[in-house]
Amino acid sequence: MANVMQFDLVSPERSLASLEATAVKIPGAEGDLTAMPGHSPLLTSLRPGVVRVQTAEGEKDFVVTRGFAEISAESISVIAEHAHKGEDVTKADLEDVIADARKAAAEAPEEHKDGAEKFVADLEQLMHDMV
Repeated sequence: MANVMQFDLVSPERSLASLEATAVKIPGAEGDLTAMPGHSPLLTSLRPGVVRVQTAEGEKDFVVTRGFAEISAESISVIAEHAHKGEDVTKADLEDVIADARKAAAEAPEEHKDGAEKFVADLEQLMHDMV
């Protein structure tokens, strides 16, 4: 088993990262998880949060909204609706996403309202954690 795995992060706008990682912490929809080389295959959806990537050069953080992660023993691919490098993200970047999410939650049909409101709460928590 290798000591590193390939990590790739993309959003609709661009590819944000392609690097070798020793561990990746992911904000999964069912809770945080850490993937390391040799991890069992897994596909998980994401909730808003920070993806923390451990590399030989240190930790690199990326802020994501929602999307999904595909994990295998050799690689992790994260596809995010919105993503920013941790050091580059600003509150303004998230304010528009939160405003759109609030509008969508207000207009959501009753059967989707809980999920839409949870997404807003997760985004608000992410914004709070950035302060």
